[in-house]
Amino acid sequence: EVQLVESGGGLVQPGGSLRLSCAASGFTFSSYAMSWVRQAPGKGLEWVSAINSGGGSTSYADSVKGRFTISRDNAKNTLYLQMNSLKPEDTAVYYCGATMWGDSESPTIYEYDYWGQGTQVTVSS
Repeated sequence: EVQLVESGGGLVQPGGSLRLSCAASGFTFSSYAMSWVRQAPGKGLEWVSAINSGGGSTSYADSVKGRFTISRDNAKNTLYLQMNSLKPEDTAVYYCGATMWGDSESPTIYEYDYWGQGTQVTVSS
């Protein structure tokens, strides 16, 4: 059974940090590009960051560039998102997605082969 399970979300004050994890199972994790996509309350999906299958290439949305860092450990089948200097506008459900041939910088679910259930991040004082 294919699974992507996000964890690490929670409530944090503005300026704080969180580290999200996405544990993958049931497929060859190291063969897939991975992405983080978020959905703020009442809004559509927003692409956040992507990393290629080997981990050597990363990309970020302008809204998080310089504050978020994506990484992966293919030996542990796990994707990470280190989030620093968090702002209230970062409040959202964060999803991880896996794609072999799709656009890893897309916010659209159908571009991904596998998709997680999401983890809530709330930035508030």
